[in-house]
Amino acid sequence: MSGTSPTRRGFLGSLMTAAVGLPVAARFAEAAELFAERTSGLRLATSDEAAVRALRARYLLDPELLYLNHASIGTVPAAVHEAHVAYAALCEENPWLYMWGGAWEEAREEARAAVGRLMGSPPDRVALTHNTTEGFNLLASGLPLGGGDEVLFSSLNHDGASVCWEHQAAARGYRVRRFDFPAERASELTPDEVIDLYVREITDDTRVLVFPHVDNSVGVRHPLSGLVARAKARGVRWVAVDGAQTVGMIPLDLPASGVDAYAGSPHKWVQSPKGLGVLYLAPELHSELRPMWVTWGQSRWAGTVRAFEDYGTRNLPELLALTDAVRFQEEIGQDEKLARYRAMWSRIRERVRSTDGLSWRSPESFEGGASLVAVEVTGRNAGEVGGELLASHRLIARAFGGARLNHIRLSPNVATLDDEIDAVIDLLEAAAR
Repeated sequence: MSGTSPTRRGFLGSLMTAAVGLPVAARFAEAAELFAERTSGLRLATSDEAAVRALRARYLLDPELLYLNHASIGTVPAAVHEAHVAYAALCEENPWLYMWGGAWEEAREEARAAVGRLMGSPPDRVALTHNTTEGFNLLASGLPLGGGDEVLFSSLNHDGASVCWEHQAAARGYRVRRFDFPAERASELTPDEVIDLYVREITDDTRVLVFPHVDNSVGVRHPLSGLVARAKARGVRWVAVDGAQTVGMIPLDLPASGVDAYAGSPHKWVQSPKGLGVLYLAPELHSELRPMWVTWGQSRWAGTVRAFEDYGTRNLPELLALTDAVRFQEEIGQDEKLARYRAMWSRIRERVRSTDGLSWRSPESFEGGASLVAVEVTGRNAGEVGGELLASHRLIARAFGGARLNHIRLSPNVATLDDEIDAVIDLLEAAAR
């Protein structure tokens, strides 16, 4: 890992040197060439441990950590960090030009297009927000809902996709209903049973259905197109999906899915700088949805997704680095990434299934799950186990403790090493003794 520092310094120095006196377009051309140089040879051979180790060396993550908590927050590749730093330095040469003078307008739209590729969406359906929670707050405050209307979601929902509806309900006149999802039975449920759990809860008053594409606790992948179709056949007007655990991990085609809104946080699986969010909005919502905050651009951006980004000053250098984060992931290769995620999922499952004292609490197939899995240490409180392993072995994972869920969530990213996975399972096995 120490070998990445000269690369970072070289990238920043080269970009700053090249930037002096050059027009804006030339500066970006130079930056693109440098980024391409830093990301060459990324294509991942999933079965080649040496290739995974070479990929891991391109990150800033502390090599002394056992970091399996990307479902909470991911780590930025060195090349993306370098690009972000370079944009920030360039901005400070002439803040007005880059923030308000239009110099980065084309670059902003390149970020939108890059996110669109990840989501399988035309760029004009993608709003660039700050996180998943912002997307859901926009929906909760801006959808045309009123008396008698119901918003429905399950206990699997993350608070970021839930609390906003409850906060707005009294003022807006609609009601919210949360039903119980049997997360403790995640390993038993088929995709059709997952759909049925939601559809049976829909009533004639249900106008909005909210669900996670993949939930953040046990990793249930909801059948997107099937659930959307069944919900709309039952009269649901809008389907809003939490994609925080899928954007950048699982291939998406949101227009084909029929979903109305889909929010995500690229700091997890896209490995972008923190403080960025993405929000897909079907074309009908561009005029139906009321913006949550506004300034000078409402007349200019009326009827487009830009109307939902009209909040004045934002951190444009980090937004531009989102494009580089997407390109980094594209250089690895979507097929290769997905194969790597599947291989890690299989490795963890096989180790857990063959280890006394450990129990698998996630779906039984990768197609029904994702690269976040729940492992129970039999007879131990998950919170206590997580705290012990953090203190003694610097294991960064998420503990879910309670009467129904009592497990450690492991969420490896594409550059997680097999040795790290094995080390974690060994630690969990020791904790069960």
